[in-house]
Amino acid sequence: MKILAVIPARYDSTRFPGKPLVNITGKPMIQHVYERVKESKLVDKVLVATDDERIYESVKNFGGKVVMTSKEHESGTDRICEVIKKIKCDIVVNVQGDEPGINPKDIDKAIKPLIKDKKVNISTLAIRIEKGYDLKDENKVKVVFDKNNFALYFSRNNIPFDRDHINNVKIYDFYKHIGLYVYRRKFLMNLKNLKPSKLEKLEKLEQLRFLDNGEKIKVVLTDRESISIDTPSDLKNFINSTTNK
Repeated sequence: MKILAVIPARYDSTRFPGKPLVNITGKPMIQHVYERVKESKLVDKVLVATDDERIYESVKNFGGKVVMTSKEHESGTDRICEVIKKIKCDIVVNVQGDEPGINPKDIDKAIKPLIKDKKVNISTLAIRIEKGYDLKDENKVKVVFDKNNFALYFSRNNIPFDRDHINNVKIYDFYKHIGLYVYRRKFLMNLKNLKPSKLEKLEKLEQLRFLDNGEKIKVVLTDRESISIDTPSDLKNFINSTTNK
């Protein structure tokens, strides 16, 4: 079974333009992500997929493998689908290019459900929210799942809604989504034909396209935090968290 990890990376970003190349402790962010993924014990090959020459050259400069893709893609998944048309693999790992702290052990943890259970076609990661202010942060995507750990919904809003307005993370369980996905290749190639759904467009969350079409997403829990760099403020928090260790 061949497992390919693809890191989609685009330069243009509404909230943080050029973030894949932002300097973190002497390295561009995309290099940090690449090196973390390379430490996975289950991934056979790692590629960066981009539509920007600056990112392409940066990856080449640090010795990484990178491919140029179309500028017309609306999502990272579409970009990955272009890549895997030319590469043979059984499982595809989509690692977001703005997750420099992603833990290699969690990548392997997310892959295992697809190895163990042929009925699982998509998996992702989530962590219990420990800080109350994360509930109100729209950049921190929340997820709720059933007793078998299959996702029920993802939202930028606070879910589940606490009608009593206690919102106490010490009493109730709230979970934050970590932007990593694992797919079976054949399944992913079929998903690319699905049109963006109304919920996806509303929340700006691509994974809702899958749920809208009746697909199941296995949620794998971790206790290791991974800071997604969506804004300059996130970058500052990430740098502080790494330098204070």
